[in-house]
Amino acid sequence: MQAEIISIGDELLIGQTINTNASWIGAELSLIGIPVKWGIAVADDQEAILQAVDQAMNRSELVIVTGGLGPTKDDITKHTLCQYFDTTLEINAEVLQRIEAIFKNKNRPMLDVNTQQAALPKSCEVIHNFHGTASGMWFEKNGSILVSLPGVPYEMKGMMKDFLLEKFQQKFQVSALFHRTILTTGLGESYLADKMADWENRIREAGFGLAYLPSPGMVKLRITSSKGEIDAPQIDVFFEELKERMPMHVFGEENETLNGVVGKLLKSQQKTLGTVESCTSGGLAKYITEIPGASDYFQGSLVTYSNRLKELIANVQLDTLENFGAVSEQTVSEMALGGLKKLGVDYCISTSGTAGPDGGTEEIPVGTIWISVASKEKVISKKLNLGDNRERNVQMTIFASLNLLRCVLLNIYTEKK
Repeated sequence: MQAEIISIGDELLIGQTINTNASWIGAELSLIGIPVKWGIAVADDQEAILQAVDQAMNRSELVIVTGGLGPTKDDITKHTLCQYFDTTLEINAEVLQRIEAIFKNKNRPMLDVNTQQAALPKSCEVIHNFHGTASGMWFEKNGSILVSLPGVPYEMKGMMKDFLLEKFQQKFQVSALFHRTILTTGLGESYLADKMADWENRIREAGFGLAYLPSPGMVKLRITSSKGEIDAPQIDVFFEELKERMPMHVFGEENETLNGVVGKLLKSQQKTLGTVESCTSGGLAKYITEIPGASDYFQGSLVTYSNRLKELIANVQLDTLENFGAVSEQTVSEMALGGLKKLGVDYCISTSGTAGPDGGTEEIPVGTIWISVASKEKVISKKLNLGDNRERNVQMTIFASLNLLRCVLLNIYTEKK
């Protein structure tokens, strides 16, 4: 079988809102063994919605529509679906009673537009929304099913989890897929694929699927079994092999994050951390402190964007800046050592570079970044050669810096500059 997703809303098409609903629905359907083959965003326009729905119903067994179910006049989804399924609206007493209770509990007056949210197509099965006022609708026609849900993410997700995912499994008799995901950093997708070609070939020969899921600073590797959790031990063997072969690049699994992994290491070793940042301008400290409880190990950050502050606050020698420049191994090492002393921490990370898109030279092109990790025992510095996209460069520098610290904490850093 196959499914598709129709997302309704002008805001999706003009870039005002990112369509997170479609990606979430796709992921959840995949987990229960329902592949999504198509996805489309359409305007709040009856003709566009009708065309999208008709095309979807003719080629997919399951169609999920999100959006256009609010109380305002431009929310036209249920009116359009009435036309497509040749039915009319009627007030659903149970839904009306629930909406009235919501407004009464909030001590707010209930308007006619709120009452009209209880008007639902006669031919649909109502999907109750215990997270808001817009009910969902379940239609069946010519062997295909269409489910219409509100576009508010937490309402849609609640209805999917409360009722729909289990019903889909029962209706379509699908078997849940089994996914395992391992997280890598420091290697691009193509280089990683080339380096692990033999590993990938054996995975596919075993009948599993392998997907590379890249993002700035990280590549996720997802192995999928169509047989379910019974294949978990065999997949675990593949994961353990990858960890052994690439300990400096594999940092976690599933929903782990690099800042979370490093935070746990620091807490377990009872070590403290600080940062001295130039090109990341506080972004590294922000990422570190996104983890609840980061105050147990993170002491603070010095943002030394200018050479003057590198010298004044981070104790970088003037001779170092004049002879080697701000983007150099010598400067970034002194920044880390200066921060180590100034912040009174066990480890200090420093960053300095040309994030771009301007500011590069022939000797130091845009994307040249130096990072360093200092402790009382040693200083390790590393040069990064990135691209010309400022945002990506900053993100990749943050990941590379924290991963360097992870390797130092685990005593596995063997890479040469």
